Amino acid sequence: MDAIQTFLKGRPPSSSHQPRFIFRQRAKRSGLGEEHEEERGEESQAEMTPVHPESAEDLNSSLSGDVTALVLHKPISRRKAVFYLTLFSLLIFTTAFLLGYVVFRALCHYCGETDMELGPVDDTCSSHYDASESMMDLGELKDMLRKYLKEEQIESTVRRMSRSTHPPGSSEGNTLAREILQKFRQLRMDHTWTDSHYATLQFPSRTQRNSLWIVDANDEILEEIPLGSPLDYCAYSGIGTATGGVVYVNYGRQEDFDLLRSLGVSIGGAIAVARVGGGMSFAEKVWHAQRAGLGGVLIYPDPADIPQDPRRLGLYSSATISEHVHLGSGDPFTPGFPSFNHAQFPPTQSSGLPLIPVQPISANVASKLLSQLTGPECPRSWQGRLPYVRCALGPEFSSGEGRRVRMGVYNNMTPVLLNNIFASIEGKIEPDQYIIIGAQRDSWGPGAVKAGVGTAILLELARTFSTMVENGFYPRRSLLFVSWDAGDFGSVGATEWLEGYLTMLHLKAVAYFSLDRAILGDDNLHAFTSPLLADLIEGVIKQVEHPKHVGRTIYSHTESLGGNWKSQIVKPLYLNSGAYSFTAFGGVPAMELRFTKDSRPYPFVNTQFDTADHLQEMLQGRLGALGRSLGELVGLMVLRLAHDLILPLDITCYSSTALHFSTQLNKYSSELKARGLSPQWVISARGDYSRAAESLREAILNSDISEERVTRLYNTRIMRVEYYLLSQYVSPVETPFRHVLHGRGEHTLAALSEHLSLLRSNPSLFDEARFRRQLALLTWTLQGAANALSGDVWNIDNSF
Repeated sequence: MDAIQTFLKGRPPSSSHQPRFIFRQRAKRSGLGEEHEEERGEESQAEMTPVHPESAEDLNSSLSGDVTALVLHKPISRRKAVFYLTLFSLLIFTTAFLLGYVVFRALCHYCGETDMELGPVDDTCSSHYDASESMMDLGELKDMLRKYLKEEQIESTVRRMSRSTHPPGSSEGNTLAREILQKFRQLRMDHTWTDSHYATLQFPSRTQRNSLWIVDANDEILEEIPLGSPLDYCAYSGIGTATGGVVYVNYGRQEDFDLLRSLGVSIGGAIAVARVGGGMSFAEKVWHAQRAGLGGVLIYPDPADIPQDPRRLGLYSSATISEHVHLGSGDPFTPGFPSFNHAQFPPTQSSGLPLIPVQPISANVASKLLSQLTGPECPRSWQGRLPYVRCALGPEFSSGEGRRVRMGVYNNMTPVLLNNIFASIEGKIEPDQYIIIGAQRDSWGPGAVKAGVGTAILLELARTFSTMVENGFYPRRSLLFVSWDAGDFGSVGATEWLEGYLTMLHLKAVAYFSLDRAILGDDNLHAFTSPLLADLIEGVIKQVEHPKHVGRTIYSHTESLGGNWKSQIVKPLYLNSGAYSFTAFGGVPAMELRFTKDSRPYPFVNTQFDTADHLQEMLQGRLGALGRSLGELVGLMVLRLAHDLILPLDITCYSSTALHFSTQLNKYSSELKARGLSPQWVISARGDYSRAAESLREAILNSDISEERVTRLYNTRIMRVEYYLLSQYVSPVETPFRHVLHGRGEHTLAALSEHLSLLRSNPSLFDEARFRRQLALLTWTLQGAANALSGDVWNIDNSF
C-alpha cells in the first residue's frame, strides 16, 4: 500500500474520497435554446465528470472490472501499476476517439439536412465529402433536371403575384418578400438570408397629380387633357412644369433628332412626343431629347408597334406604359456606392438623372395632340397608326395662333428600405464560386410579366435543384437564387448588391442569369447575353423541345426560319436588361433569356393591364409550358457551369470584336496619318489579347485538368475576362458602366467608333485631343486584359 500511495502522490486510498469518471455526451449550446439544439445540428462534445460515491460498496459495484478497482483493491508492484495505468489511459483514449468519430459522422450526415439559414456550413461537413464517389454523370443530371422540373406551380405563382400591385416598401411588397423567404426556407437550402439597403425611389405625389393642359398665347388654360391613372408615371423624371410647342420625334433616337434638324424643325424648348420602342429605353429617349434642347417629353405606345387585335383596340388605345428614366441603374443618389443605412454619402447624384419633366401618355392622348400639329410632313417610316392623324412634325398648332402645351410633373423622392432575398445550395468542391439566378419581385402594376413570370421560374428552379440535391446531386460550385427588390426603378436592388461586393465578385461570380420578362410570346427565343456565354446556348437549344412546335427542338425550329441560328437568337445586352449591370458594371458574364413573338409582342408590360388573364389569353393557355421550357434552358446551362471541371466560357469571343475594330481603324488610316495619328498602338494591343486568349485555350486543352490546383488556376483566369474589360482608368462613380465593349461613356469602343466616323461625315467636329484620349483608354484596357489573360508576368511577351 505504501508503494501505491507513493504512486498516487499522496492521495489517500480511502474509497469514500476516490472519484470515478463517467463519460457524458453534452450538446454545445448555441444560444437558440435546448429545444433547438438537435434541430440546428450543433456539435456534440464528450466530457469526463467526477462523481464521488458514498461508500466502498458503491465503488466496488460501480467499478466492477475497472482497472482502477484492481489498483485500489490489490497490492501490486510499481511496475504493474504503471502497466495498468497505461492500459487505462489507452482505454480512455480509444473510447473517446470512437465516441468522437460516431458523433462526427452523425453531424456530417445531419448538417446536409439542416436548414442553415444563417452563417456558413460547418467545416466538418465539407471535409467528409468525397467528390470522387459522389459526382454524377452530366447525362444523369440532365435527366434528373427534366424529371423534377414541373410547370404546375408556374401559372399559380404568376396568378397569385399579379392579383395586386406590390411596389417596393409597400405592405404588399413586404408581404410578398416574406412569402418568398419562407418558400426558400421550406426548400431546406444550405443558406437563406436577406440583403437590405436604403435607397431613394420616386413615386407619384399623393397631394398633386401630374397634369397636361393646352394653353393659349397668354398661358391661360384652354383645356385639361386627362392622363388616366395617377399610378402612370416615369420614375426619376425631372420635377416641375414645362410649356412649349409640340414636336413629334418618332422613337426619340439620335438619328431622329438629326433628321428633324435637317428638315429645319424648330425643337428648342418644345415638348417632345415620342413613341415607345425603336430599340430605345425611356431613359435613352429622354437623354437625347434633353441634349437636343427640348423642355419635356411625353411617351406613348403607338398601335403600329403593338398587336392588331380588334377586340382589344380600345384597351390598347387607353394603355399607358410606365418606365423609369434614369440613364443608369441602382440608387441615383449613391452612384458607385452601396446604399447601406449606416454609410455617409457625399452630396452627389447620378449624371444620368434627367433635368426635364417626363410623363407617359396613352395613344388616345397622343392622337389628340398630334392631330392638331402643322409643319413638315412626317417621313413615311415615322408614320404610325394613330387614328385621324395627319402626320405633321410641329411645333405649331393648326387651331389658334400661339397655342402650346403645358405639362406638370410632381413626383416625390422617398427613402425606402429594400430587401433582396437570397437562398443558396453550397458547392461541394469550389463553394466560393457562385452561379447566380435572379428575378425582380416588385412591380408598379399587377406585373404578371414584369415580376410574376420571373419569380415563378426562379422558385421552380430552386425547388428543382433542391430536390436534385436530396437525390444525389452534388454541385461542384454554389448556386445562388435571388429575388431582387426595386427592379422597376432600374435594377436598384441588384445594383446596390453589386456595388457592395464589387471588389470580390469577379473572383467569385461565375455567371448571372436574369429571368426578368422571360415570356413575352411563344414563337422565338432571344438570348441577350455576354459573348462568353453564347456558346452555351447552342448546346441547350439542341436538347430542349420548342414549347409551341411539338417534335422540334428550339434549334431546329430556328434553323427552319432561315438564316444562322446565332444571328436570330443571340442578341447584345441592353441598358434596361436585368443582366446589363452585372456585365457592364460588375464584370460578370450575364444573360437574359426570353420567349417572344416578334410580329405580335405582348403589349401590356409596365401597364395596369399586365395580368395573368391577358398573358394566358395571348399564349393560348401555354404559360406553364413556356415557363418550364425556359426553366429547362436555364437549368441545363447552370448544370454545365456547376458540373464541368473547366468553366465552359468562350474566352476567345472578344478577339473577333477587337479584330473588327482594327479593320475599321485601317479604313481611316489615311485621314489619321494626315493628322499625325497612328492606329498601330491599339492594333498591337488587339493582337496581344487575341494571342493571350488563344494561348490560354490551348494550355487548357493540353493540361491535366483533373489536378485541382491546375483547374483552379485556369478557372480563375476565365472568370476574370469580363472584369479585365472594365476600364481601370475611369471612375465607377462618374462612369459606372466601365466595360469598354458593353458600357457607356467616352472610354467605350462604341464612342470611339462614332467619333472616328466624323473624319468623313463631318471633319470639322472631329476633336483630335478627345480622340487621343479615347484611343488611349481603349488601348490600355485591352492591353491590360491581354496581360492578365497571359497569366504570370514571365509569360507576357513584350519583345521589341
